[in-house]
Amino acid sequence: MLVDKHKGPNPGITAIVYVALFALSLITYFSLSNGSGYPMPLGPVDVSQSIFLQHPDAFLANAFFGFGTAFPLGLFTAAVTSRLSFLGVRATGVSIALFGGIAASVFVALSSISTWVLSQPGIAVNKELMHALQLFGFLNGGPAFAVSMGLLMAGVSVPALLLRLTPRWIAIQGLVLAAFGVLSTLSLVFFPLMYLLPAVRFGSMIWMIAVGFSLPKTTPVHA
Repeated sequence: MLVDKHKGPNPGITAIVYVALFALSLITYFSLSNGSGYPMPLGPVDVSQSIFLQHPDAFLANAFFGFGTAFPLGLFTAAVTSRLSFLGVRATGVSIALFGGIAASVFVALSSISTWVLSQPGIAVNKELMHALQLFGFLNGGPAFAVSMGLLMAGVSVPALLLRLTPRWIAIQGLVLAAFGVLSTLSLVFFPLMYLLPAVRFGSMIWMIAVGFSLPKTTPVHA
């Protein structure tokens, strides 16, 4: 039987690159800050200002690698949606996934850019400016990123579940995390839902690697 093979970057590999860069952003921050906790955007402003002023190099490195994650995330989105189209998925979910993944990539880039600005001399000295940039970065890298990732995961997981393109647990995990991502937007008015953000952030990494390597890359060619 003849088969046709999908041409393009392997989404599983781009997912691993994304995770590796994210890990480096955390490792370099905690290494250069001597284990200092990351400043909480809704915590005491004076404490956050002190951390930003004491460890600008840590935030610079964190921003550099964080900004880098935006690109493999975008490549993963392009690769996985292209793979779905190649496999014959014609549902709107493919476009929803493409939109969500691109939006998530943009939001994580904006969050990292905000951190980079905060690492520059003289910025964190101004408490009001510092806090505004801190909140802007958090909103981009938190709720905005989470809901966008939710759209990406839902757009991929629904056809994957219905057409059995991946193991069932991967598709279900994607749908559960997508629901968490959407619910996390309510954290803007109900703070306890902020705890959903880490679940979406880290859970989506597992999902990306799993779906990236499990989606079929060949399809039968009918003569």
